[in-house]
Amino acid sequence: MNKRPEQNEYASYYEGYIRMIPEGNLEQILKEQVKDTLYLLNHLSETAGEFRYAEGKWSIKEVIGHVVDTERIMAYRLLSIARGDAVQLPGYDENAYVAQANFDGEKMEDLLQNMFVVREGTLLLLKSLKEKDWLRWGTANQLDVTVRAIACIIAGHELHHRKILKERYLGAKEFSAG
Repeated sequence: MNKRPEQNEYASYYEGYIRMIPEGNLEQILKEQVKDTLYLLNHLSETAGEFRYAEGKWSIKEVIGHVVDTERIMAYRLLSIARGDAVQLPGYDENAYVAQANFDGEKMEDLLQNMFVVREGTLLLLKSLKEKDWLRWGTANQLDVTVRAIACIIAGHELHHRKILKERYLGAKEFSAG
């Protein structure tokens, strides 16, 4: 899929995510960008994974877990809408998910493997879509959205959090990768 969604295909909240995505084939972009994210993070120690750039902010492990949880949720929304399910899909509280998950108790290696495997699943799902599926409309979190918009939101969401990881976490004076 090369054509980006129109602005009316998603809530304005997601505009920043959509704008972050480079031009090109979305499936290829998703495949390559997860490699870049994994490369950025795969050298971090367990202690580094627990780093928070400020009080009350998520740790690096929690950011990774959040990105993975969100991709799972978005992929389910994408699947439901692509298959013609007319049910209104619920929203979710990202902070409650992170609090419940205990990502800091997981190994960095496992979190990163999870990110890779979930992305592989997303890519296989996208590969299975027919041309008409990309343009299907549904409702998620009480907002109308298309399948292609959700696919782009997945890509943009990862890029958004990778940027935050680079700038606020890995770029912090107090941060140590080892």
